[in-house]
Amino acid sequence: MNAPLRLPARPYALVDIRPLALAVIIPTLNERDNVAPLLQALARALAGREWEAIFVDDGSTDGTQEAIEAIARERRDVRLIRRHGRRGLSTAILEGMMATTAPVVASIDADMQHDEAILPRLHDAVLAGADVAVGTRYAKGGSCGEWEASRVRKSEFATRLAAVVTKTRVSDPMSGFFVARRDAVLDAVPNMSGVGFKILLDLLASSPRPLAVAEVPYTFRPRQAGESKLDSMVALEYLLLLLDKVTGGAIPARMILFLAVGAAGLIVNLGALDMLLNGVGLGFRAAQTMAVALSILFNFALNNWLTYNDRRLRGLAWLRGLATFTLVCGIGAIAQVGISEMVYDERRVWWVGGLAGAAVGAVWNYAASSFVTWRRA
Repeated sequence: MNAPLRLPARPYALVDIRPLALAVIIPTLNERDNVAPLLQALARALAGREWEAIFVDDGSTDGTQEAIEAIARERRDVRLIRRHGRRGLSTAILEGMMATTAPVVASIDADMQHDEAILPRLHDAVLAGADVAVGTRYAKGGSCGEWEASRVRKSEFATRLAAVVTKTRVSDPMSGFFVARRDAVLDAVPNMSGVGFKILLDLLASSPRPLAVAEVPYTFRPRQAGESKLDSMVALEYLLLLLDKVTGGAIPARMILFLAVGAAGLIVNLGALDMLLNGVGLGFRAAQTMAVALSILFNFALNNWLTYNDRRLRGLAWLRGLATFTLVCGIGAIAQVGISEMVYDERRVWWVGGLAGAAVGAVWNYAASSFVTWRRA
């Protein structure tokens, strides 16, 4: 029998090393030109503290990963997590926070818009007892910088909406710049949705207890390099996050989008049927067959762009996805008809049978397409 492994009382590699105090999580997507300047700025701001930088990259194509790796080979306090088959700012930050053993974690953007100089104050606030310390644009002394007035108004409106789900009063729950105790994050993770960009709001709303929050004002800076990742999806993802928190996650945000796309697809189906039947003059069977095919194509394309944006299929994968989605919907249609007939035979109310069949078909289509068509890599 092998003797049990015994570690030396003072492992030589750890004798003169101070314990890690802070992990700074930096999500990236095509931010190559910001990597070195950000690390230099962090080194200046956090001088005298034991910290590490964890970059979480969502598949950059501009050399960001290579730039980080080149630095990481020379510095043990810089690490890179490459993500494949999944995207999203909130989930990237969470993965970075799960990958460290530091007792305190920070979230900061790679675009240099957050003022890293206040990180020590945020860190000190957590060490002094706060669960979360937030870099805020809206407290006294803070500013949105060069934002246009219309963008400020939109942000302030979204901030007021956030008050519906947060369990503690925060002036800037939309901030992506904060420091938190890692155990507070771990407690909240099982309830977090990971939808969209607003991870602080998700954290505050998902914590099993109200979190003690400190705030440090700062001025939001212009982007230093690269291009903004904000697009039309941001507002939708934000509303879905709020809905997810208001309903307690009873209905997954992705399923809500899937059902909304299905409703739009029904309109496309009926519109195409009317055009082909009454406009073109096709027979009903031919018109309905073409209308169904068009609605399936519409649903697949829109779900691929919107509902499964983080798993978006391209190229040959898009064609394979369309084939599997069509198969899934075909099976769902058979199930829908069967359930409708069974309920109608029992209740003799046509619309009850129709709704029952539609509900079963929708749930099947969502579950099966998530597993088959847009399964995670």
